[in-house]
Amino acid sequence: MNKNPLLWLIAVLITMGTAYYQRATGPTYPIDGRVNFAGQEITYELQRSQSSNSPLRIELRVHDERIAGKVRWKRYPTNDPQTEITMLNENGLLRADIPPQPPAGKIQYQVELTSDESSLLLPGSEPAILRFKDDVPLWALVPHVLFMFLAMLFSTRTGLECFHKNPRYKNLTHLTVGFLILGGFIFGPIVQRYAFGDFWTGFPVGFDLTDNKTLLALIGWLVALMMLKKSPHSHTWIIVAAVVMLVVFLIPHSLVGSELDYSKVN
Repeated sequence: MNKNPLLWLIAVLITMGTAYYQRATGPTYPIDGRVNFAGQEITYELQRSQSSNSPLRIELRVHDERIAGKVRWKRYPTNDPQTEITMLNENGLLRADIPPQPPAGKIQYQVELTSDESSLLLPGSEPAILRFKDDVPLWALVPHVLFMFLAMLFSTRTGLECFHKNPRYKNLTHLTVGFLILGGFIFGPIVQRYAFGDFWTGFPVGFDLTDNKTLLALIGWLVALMMLKKSPHSHTWIIVAAVVMLVVFLIPHSLVGSELDYSKVN
């Protein structure tokens, strides 16, 4: 029985699952939900990533002109006093704008709804943290995302090759390393430069977790490739590299990412 189609299907499903998990659990994913307030259900979505070229617009449909709203925000992490913005209520649509910040600048913000003597904080007692970034051109962003997806796909498929009686790792390993270099070390720094002004903020110049985990994945696969050249039956090194890559992809994207030091901003 030819196991290749099944192994590719499993690899695709694992890759898609980890990509979705990484995106959905990351610190730039919007905070959304539904709450009951003033006798109605209110749906909200609070952004956690925004272009530095435009203000952050916050809108809530409350269906009631008697409901008032305020936005409290400040630069993060700083000891700045909070700025309070009264939201406009236009036919039951609450709206307010927070001014843009420089690339990698962060703010924390909350929305307070009030009606009669009751009030409600969104998203809760803990404020939302949002990071600003410059716009990234599609010619850089699309290849970065595509090559990183392919790197994860071929990494997983290479690891699954161990289920063959006579596994053939060579071509799969080379493709994994190639896509990882293209996505993480060629187009990745280009995207980083456009978004935050730096090509690389991981080891040894910084602590960016996205850069560091990509570097760790590459080291794992380079070691596996080196050991494979010494012995075509280096199953253990291949499996370890594939597991490291999987763990790396399960770490939420942009966690401990680029962050502007406001103390150095005039």
